[in-house]
Amino acid sequence: MTYSTLISTEALLSQLNSPDWIVIDCRFSLAAPEQGAYAYRHGHIPNARYAHLDRDLSSAINSQKGRHPLPNFDLLVQKLGNWGVSNHRQVVVYDDAGGAFAGRLWWLLRTLGHDKVAVLDGGFTLWQKQGYPVMTALPTIKPAAFRPYLQDESWLSASQVQDRLAAKTICLIDARTPERYRGEIEPIDPVAGHVPGAVNRPFQANLARSGEFLPAEQLRGQFNDLIGTLPPERVVHMCGSGVTACHNLLAMEHAGLTGSKLYAGSWSEWIRNKNRRVTKGR
Repeated sequence: MTYSTLISTEALLSQLNSPDWIVIDCRFSLAAPEQGAYAYRHGHIPNARYAHLDRDLSSAINSQKGRHPLPNFDLLVQKLGNWGVSNHRQVVVYDDAGGAFAGRLWWLLRTLGHDKVAVLDGGFTLWQKQGYPVMTALPTIKPAAFRPYLQDESWLSASQVQDRLAAKTICLIDARTPERYRGEIEPIDPVAGHVPGAVNRPFQANLARSGEFLPAEQLRGQFNDLIGTLPPERVVHMCGSGVTACHNLLAMEHAGLTGSKLYAGSWSEWIRNKNRRVTKGR
């Protein structure tokens, strides 16, 4: 069976020793960038590799880009091969933040044409709670050949977002918290507010109290209420830096609303250009 959106802890447990399954730990903290790597060294799902958001899943910042620019895809392909990822293998990614960071690698792999990738529902938190095995030993990795099939239509640039908003051909969904969206607080970026025309759906709304995703049918109803009759292909997701936006994209895919896109640069890129309008409030 192939998993392409979410996978349960039970399903992963049953395949832990399969050579055709690759597990990747994506734990990270924006406030303490080395916290995830530290946590990985002190306990991770058996055979899991570690992917660092800044070093592995993003490229260097410059004056025009946001806080987590898309990685150099050639370098990422090399890393995936070094982690043992090949085109036929099932990949499972996880974190301890409800999928907020694992969703980034899930989206990157799909953008590289690898659909056999799923986020662990409930993440490392649920895995530990259920008493499933955890190890500190680093995995023995046999490198593999990974051939990418880049889907470069799966993300939009700032100018594309600007043009399509002006033409009213997209629905732009902002995954940040309501307070940040409204511009009441801004703990990370130098400018508060949101892109004019964007609607707000914090990624946390995709999760139940258990930290697992809501049922697909419930997610589908909620997103349909938000986008109306607009086809999913004309929905674009953003956040602060293009990371947690992937969570909303994942939720839509899991709900059967396929084909939405990512504004990769997101808010932290949008505000780099002072000619781009910003707004506050609802």
